[in-house]
Amino acid sequence: MPGMGTALQADNATIVAAFRSALLHQGLVALVIVAALLLAWNAMRALQLRRAVGAGTAARGATGDVTARATSGTGVIDGPEPSARRFLRVAFGLLWVLDGVLQAQVAMPLGLPTQVIQPAAAASPGWVQHLVNAGVTIWSSHPITSAAATVWIQVGIGVWLLVAPRGNWSRGAGLVTAGWGVLVWIFGEAFGGIFAPGASWMFGAPGAALLYVVAGLAVAAPERSYSTARLGRWALAACGTFFVGMSVLQAWPGRGFWRGAASGGHRVGTLLAMVRGMEATPQPHVLASLLSSFASFDSDHGFAVNLVVVLLLAAVGAGLASGREPVVRASLAVAVLFLLADWVFVEDLGFLGGVGTDPNSMVPLALLLVGGYFASYRLPLRVEETPPVVVPIRAASLRERIVARPAYAFRALAALGAIGVALLGAAPMAAASLDSTASPILAEATDGTPNSTDFPAPAFRLVDQYDQPVSLASLRGKVVVVTFLDPVCTSDCPVIAQELREADQMLGAAGRRVEIVAIVENPLYRSVAFTRAFDRAEGLVHLGNWLYLTGSLPALERTWNQYGIQVAVEPGGSMIAHSDLAYVIDASGTTRYALDSNPGAGSSATRSSFAGLLTSLVRPLIPRA
Repeated sequence: MPGMGTALQADNATIVAAFRSALLHQGLVALVIVAALLLAWNAMRALQLRRAVGAGTAARGATGDVTARATSGTGVIDGPEPSARRFLRVAFGLLWVLDGVLQAQVAMPLGLPTQVIQPAAAASPGWVQHLVNAGVTIWSSHPITSAAATVWIQVGIGVWLLVAPRGNWSRGAGLVTAGWGVLVWIFGEAFGGIFAPGASWMFGAPGAALLYVVAGLAVAAPERSYSTARLGRWALAACGTFFVGMSVLQAWPGRGFWRGAASGGHRVGTLLAMVRGMEATPQPHVLASLLSSFASFDSDHGFAVNLVVVLLLAAVGAGLASGREPVVRASLAVAVLFLLADWVFVEDLGFLGGVGTDPNSMVPLALLLVGGYFASYRLPLRVEETPPVVVPIRAASLRERIVARPAYAFRALAALGAIGVALLGAAPMAAASLDSTASPILAEATDGTPNSTDFPAPAFRLVDQYDQPVSLASLRGKVVVVTFLDPVCTSDCPVIAQELREADQMLGAAGRRVEIVAIVENPLYRSVAFTRAFDRAEGLVHLGNWLYLTGSLPALERTWNQYGIQVAVEPGGSMIAHSDLAYVIDASGTTRYALDSNPGAGSSATRSSFAGLLTSLVRPLIPRA
């Protein structure tokens, strides 16, 4: 029978269909944003052409001081964007777009919290789990909104980085990158696992999102920071120190990295266990074969593998921190190859399996290393100004820059479009985080969409929990919610009762014109004493519009049959098997909706979701006072 506490699966057809529909509708909105910006661009170009034709050479001369060059006050003429900054901006812009596309996988709404976020936090201290679970609660209560929002936020950030190469637009993109990266690092990666035992650079510590944060701050830094090698040298030294520290952590005794196969009463080595776990991820056969081969090698040579890792980490770290370009260049080449090998053989590319959200940490770390090298040894060309008299010029207004510089206008509009795409996800997610009621889609995914009906509700005449007669006719003029509960049930029925109580709270003052009616569905335990005990246990005693009806067995059986309720006494004294159904009857006595009240796994999100769904069905039927 339905209603025995089933849980939602990540590939639930209702959730998948709703997620795809949300992405489609929001994608259409994104296209409208792009179309509007293109129209604005065409209008500005037309204005520029009219001004150029009307003003001629004089107009061009008047704007020459604005467009010819701008000085930073340090004797450096503005030239192309520094190569290190451009590399980081474009590379991480592309990564954000890729991450957004990965977030569009159909398993994300339900699979990300249970298969990625919660396992990542499972080994961390209690305070980390508590913090992460706060984010999981929001996602689990609003899976469609959260999953779709993440797609557009990350695509929007990526496009923003790509289209805004200079100025405040570009620096703003870097700051937003850092801000969103911090949120992902905390709530999505549980601080990259740095507080969990067994954390290792090989497994992704200190977290990919933290590397995005570093890249975002580098993009947000003033461009004059790239005019000397100081920023790049500092970055390479920091990376070198990090590698040395990771080599010490990797060599630390007792963490399991020196072992391969289980032996001498010891468990399987930490690295081998990780690789075997990744081997089980759904993926192309060639990748699975590579992982299997490496697992076999590490099983036989665990000590040697870890020794190589420790020595390479230490050597690469020392070379990056040396400050000598030939040594740094060689160390960088070794580091990139080492990172790519770990990315393939240990992290298994990071984005496979249907819930992979990014390429993990090795790719962004390699990009940061290359960016640090460019910032150290590929500095912008410095052209010293001659000391003649400097004629001060008025700072160009935004309008003048737009008119005089078509490229600036286009990039500004493109950045606005990217911001609009990001807000397309950020605004609904912010609203969802403030909504304690779970999305009704969870209840529909568990029980199916409510059936819209239009037939006279079957009459009944029973007694309430106070032994007073109640009939359906006596409730005429109110919206009536009818369901069926077993007063001695310990699984579904208490959860359904709490769903009904929560729905009444959502209705607020309008609940005075709604009657919530439960009818006993247990042929053995059906006395008023049992209904009263159930009310006390579930906190329903003081609910003014709550009725729990019972009666003689013939009267109950007649009511069950009329409402399609199946009741079966299981052998061996087990619980009564029964249907979980609810009906919404309008004030005229017409049945308007029939819905399955199966509470699923009985989580707080599921309860809230059913309550929200029921409220949405009842509220439009409430007669005006």
